[in-house]
Amino acid sequence: MCWLETARMYPGSFEYSVPESLAQAVRMLSSYGEEAKLLAGGQSLLPLMKLRLARPRWLIDIGRLGELAYMQEDETSLRVGALTSHQSVLDSSLIQQKFPLIADAVSVLGDSQVRNWGTIGGALAEADPAGDWGPIALALKARIRCVSPRGERIFDADSFFVDAYTTRLEHDELIREVIFPTHAADQCGAYVKLERRAGDFAVVSVGVQLAMDGGKVCREANIALGAAGLTPVQARDAASFLIGKEIRENLIQEAAERVAAAAEPIEDIRGSRDYKRAALRSIFKKAVEIALRRSYGETIQVGHVS
Repeated sequence: MCWLETARMYPGSFEYSVPESLAQAVRMLSSYGEEAKLLAGGQSLLPLMKLRLARPRWLIDIGRLGELAYMQEDETSLRVGALTSHQSVLDSSLIQQKFPLIADAVSVLGDSQVRNWGTIGGALAEADPAGDWGPIALALKARIRCVSPRGERIFDADSFFVDAYTTRLEHDELIREVIFPTHAADQCGAYVKLERRAGDFAVVSVGVQLAMDGGKVCREANIALGAAGLTPVQARDAASFLIGKEIRENLIQEAAERVAAAAEPIEDIRGSRDYKRAALRSIFKKAVEIALRRSYGETIQVGHVS
């Protein structure tokens, strides 16, 4: 290994600060300007810094701000603090019982290190097109609460993502919490992710959330796709097609075609565009099947799909 390759395994120099409160973190972001980066779990930022693809002048470590690590449920919503780790979400009995779509996704998110150190806020702010939290947020109609020196803003998930690795966040703004609306007992969901190997980023992924009348007729539908474009994709045409109809095999097949049509996947080492669209058709059908079986009271664990 040459000296240049060795050098690129270590971050460039930076100033390191540890705020003692959310308010202080916001002030630091504002003071340091666009050359500052937030460090939460570090599972996205640190690899980029080691490769010198990210070279912040100031690093603000918010990982110790316990006020941003929580899960709170009320009558209308589940609020998850931005520094809540993926593993904490997965370990929650509330998530397992009431938000199986989230449990599906987090169970196949990275490896144990990523799940224990990575955070929901960090993952959403990173906005990786092949990440898992983006499709979760879209499928469940989440809202993302952010804070800056100017006050607070709340974004609907479908307006938060702008481009690959780009969100509506300003340079001095951070995610405070993610708000998931609670849903009626007749709603059901599932998340299915195709991977080359366990713990990898998605080749493609699908999150499906349905509300069923009488267990047969679809009253509401929300479908979100991961690794299907430069941002998470909401398959609105496919979702609208299902509403008001009895869910049968031929209907699911037609909806799958509409899901594939909504995707604009990037051709890369994980597959061609045609392959990814074909994969989306397949895993969408699987996600609908799992969601419907759950609506009938079955307990189903979704594992890695490769």
